[in-house]
Amino acid sequence: MNNTQISKKEKQVAQRLLDARIKRGLSQAETADRAGIDRKTVNRIENNHFSPSLNTIFRLCDALAVKPNELVK
Repeated sequence: MNNTQISKKEKQVAQRLLDARIKRGLSQAETADRAGIDRKTVNRIENNHFSPSLNTIFRLCDALAVKPNELVK
């Protein structure tokens, strides 16, 4: 897998996270609080500046009530 494919996949995860958060009417701060992470982390993921760990993905999924495969397809 080359860097272009990785970047595209990361952008897709970031967009799915953003879509799920907005669909639930949550701010980045509310999402971060529910997930037990920093708001800046949510911002960095959504803006494709940070690739989340598996633990962070699970925390975000719990906070947004989505299954991991909904974010990472």
